[in-house]
Amino acid sequence: MIRLLISCFAFVVGVAQADAFKIGVAPHTSARVILEQYQPLRLYLEKALGEPVEILTAPDFTEYARRAMNQDYDLAITTGHQARMLQADAHYLPLLTYQAEFKAIAVVADQGPVHSVHELKGHTVLGLSPTSLVSLWGLHWLKDQGVKEVTIRHVSAADSVAQLILSGEAVAGFMSTANFSKLAPDVQARLRVLEESEAMAGRVYLLNQRESARLKGVDKALWAFAKTPEAKQYFESTKLDGYRKLRPRELEKMERYADEVRLVLRKPAK
Repeated sequence: MIRLLISCFAFVVGVAQADAFKIGVAPHTSARVILEQYQPLRLYLEKALGEPVEILTAPDFTEYARRAMNQDYDLAITTGHQARMLQADAHYLPLLTYQAEFKAIAVVADQGPVHSVHELKGHTVLGLSPTSLVSLWGLHWLKDQGVKEVTIRHVSAADSVAQLILSGEAVAGFMSTANFSKLAPDVQARLRVLEESEAMAGRVYLLNQRESARLKGVDKALWAFAKTPEAKQYFESTKLDGYRKLRPRELEKMERYADEVRLVLRKPAK
């Protein structure tokens, strides 16, 4: 119990024990859920690596990217566009990703007034964070369609996006297909997918270059963990289907979105 409380405290405040192997997980859901989901991996890696392991996250995707670029994590787990930036700019070493496809979608109220992208003009559209992949995809989609007069508002979670759309506070929002599938069935039924992206690199595991001497050991431990009952239960509950190796040039294809993160990070932190 004491060990769990220490781990939870470190996780919440975003710092780890000085001698711990630090796993940074991008804030794709709440801190509480991330801590719960990654506890089996933490415990397994502690045994495999023979040292304490801590799970960390950040308040939002932008701060996560800033901390990862600052070399705060020994193992970073983040979406493909940030993974590309960490690979190219901070020399993290990509290890693996999930088998399930990652796609971004634009959703609207099923009984609402919007039936085409051009009807979003003059309205409020929701994103998750200025540097989240679904938000960046959505902004590029609007730009590619020539829709400019849209107010973008950022919220903390996909269920908030859904509720604000259904309450009429926004006409559309961006989220991943994975997060859409986790919404309550009655909420899903009241929403309609207006547009869906092509498959993109989802969450990617990257090892900090300073740990390069242990690359084979960490990689082996991750694949061994994937065979455990705890990992299989996690893959099944999240519909991620397990790990897979990255395809050739898969991260390079995310450069367009990585550039957007770089622009945001150049601005002074508030």
